[in-house]
Amino acid sequence: QVQLVESGGGLVQSGGSLRLSCAASARAFSNYAMAWFRQAPGKEREFVATISPTGGTYVPDSRFTVSRDNAKNTVYLQMNSLKPEDTAVYYCAAGASVARDERPYTSWGQGTEVTVSS
Repeated sequence: QVQLVESGGGLVQSGGSLRLSCAASARAFSNYAMAWFRQAPGKEREFVATISPTGGTYVPDSRFTVSRDNAKNTVYLQMNSLKPEDTAVYYCAAGASVARDERPYTSWGQGTEVTVSS
């Protein structure tokens, strides 16, 4: 199991930016696929981004960028041009392979809240 701790959430105005971080406590962090999901109030959790152990990424929304620093055991989510509909709790996850669904991800953080005001 990997312990994951997200940070960087907060209140931001529409059009603003935030950078989320996820620190992992794992000696083999570089072997894990990492992902970001989010859950808005009253909605199901949804996929945001994923990054492979070698740095390959899949991010459907071009406003967002995912990156990782294996030396720091940290994965990042840069979010630009934020909209009120981006308001959600953002979760970091670790797993054996990249995917858009939750099943491969076996470790999850507690989440960090992002609120975008209009």
